[in-house]
Amino acid sequence: MLKIIKIIFGDIFKKKTTLFFIITLAAMSWTSFIIEDNVHKGLLIIMNVILFIIPLMSLLFSTVYLHNCKEFIILLLSQPVARSTIWKGIFAGVSLSLSTAFISGAGIPILVYSFNALGFLMIFMGLSLTLIFVSLSFLICSYVADKSKGVGIALILWLFFAIIYDGAMLFIMFQFTDYPIDSLMIAMLMLNPVDLARLQLLIQLDVSAIMGYAGAVFKNFLSVTAGMIVTLSIMFFWIILPYCLSIRRFNRKDI
Repeated sequence: MLKIIKIIFGDIFKKKTTLFFIITLAAMSWTSFIIEDNVHKGLLIIMNVILFIIPLMSLLFSTVYLHNCKEFIILLLSQPVARSTIWKGIFAGVSLSLSTAFISGAGIPILVYSFNALGFLMIFMGLSLTLIFVSLSFLICSYVADKSKGVGIALILWLFFAIIYDGAMLFIMFQFTDYPIDSLMIAMLMLNPVDLARLQLLIQLDVSAIMGYAGAVFKNFLSVTAGMIVTLSIMFFWIILPYCLSIRRFNRKDI
């Protein structure tokens, strides 16, 4: 499996897309800190970069890459290697590559300007979102053989988590404003990893004014420590479940 990880990692870092991703993240991150006189303002800008660009890149790149390396996967399947080992190796290679790209682009400036718990939390959330959306892309590719369909589903999934889901929450909140929907709002927050990451970062940045109703409910319902534990547990679940479903499908799939 280590050989597979090494091959995937080296192959991804040879691609111009990866270099462009690192340069884009680095340019946005360094610029955010340089133009802002307050570190927290710079972190807020980078937070939006993490919440939108990281999921998009992780989903699209992983989906396209998996479809493009289909011949390599078929070659591995002809070797005396277990299917689960192949899938684990590819997943680890892609995840490690994108995580390294994220740290190289955004992680270094974050640590330079905010070498504290908040900076480490932001990096952790970025890495968590990377793993979550790589896991989702593997689930997509395990069920969808056509590349164009896979990319389309990945884009729709990103739009859903990044934009549509928040709109649906606002619609429900306004429609049922006269009813006790606190529990429903918390449940809906937990079903979106992007919102969970945003909420925890906003709580740590102490900008409750832009957390929204659902965020305020979550903060009041749980203490800061309990909320963090719940968030991390749910995000771990978001990584594991799609990956387990994808490896189960891959083991049974006829390629």
